Amino acid sequence: MSVHVSQTHIDQLVWRTSSYSSEEGGECVEVASGPGAVHVRDSKDTARAALTVAPAAWTAFVHFAAV
Repeated sequence: MSVHVSQTHIDQLVWRTSSYSSEEGGECVEVASGPGAVHVRDSKDTARAALTVAPAAWTAFVHFAAV
């Protein structure tokens, strides 16, 4: 499934960083939920394009990562 999201829409999302991320930086990602999609981006380089996935795919990934 491909979801096209304009950069304007991406900029208006509320981004969250994992509670496991340290304040010292490093390998962190930010996640934002939008209508019908979940967006993931590099917290150190927010100008880069975000990865956009369907909510079901994000849920499956989170369940797999928690194992």
